[in-house]
Amino acid sequence: MEEINLITLFLGAIFVNNFVLSKFLGICPFLGVSKKVETAVGMGVAVTFVMTIASAATCLVYNYVLEPLQIEYLYNIAFILIIASLVQFIEMFIKKSSPTLYQALGVYLPLITTNCAVLGVTVSSMQDLSAIEGVSIGMKFAYSLVYGVGAALGFTLAIVLFAGIRERLERNNLLPVVKGFPIALITAGLMSISFLGFSGLL
Repeated sequence: MEEINLITLFLGAIFVNNFVLSKFLGICPFLGVSKKVETAVGMGVAVTFVMTIASAATCLVYNYVLEPLQIEYLYNIAFILIIASLVQFIEMFIKKSSPTLYQALGVYLPLITTNCAVLGVTVSSMQDLSAIEGVSIGMKFAYSLVYGVGAALGFTLAIVLFAGIRERLERNNLLPVVKGFPIALITAGLMSISFLGFSGLL
């Protein structure tokens, strides 16, 4: 039963409760780094790494540090510190391994620190688990990890699809009044509507 719940959670985080297209979190990098598929994939991979590790790390910190010390009210500060540390690590790694991707991502890479989707996943996971009684630490960790991976892959799917559509739109003759950012917003809205079709599946 737990395995089925985790699979449902994973698929739901990608399609049904997509953080970008359903909950409208992480819109800044979604709109800013989606002009090319290559940079969108790079951003998606970076966010996936940060979101996955952050979900696991915040779960452990909350259950083994904040709860025993009865300072759960400091979870926002603790979660932001963990996310900021991970982003610094990612930034250094990308700068060394792929300078072109580092330049392409520009200011949006350090902005992962303040990406509300990353913080939203960790907080949402914590609140979901707080509402369920009698859940073991192992199951809480598995829940957080699966939810983090699913939400990250959902973010990556959304930004890569959006980048592909924007690349095709750039090659078409559009009216000057909708060219650029206006057509991007219209496209994002239509993508959000299309993802509503998944809501009845899970």
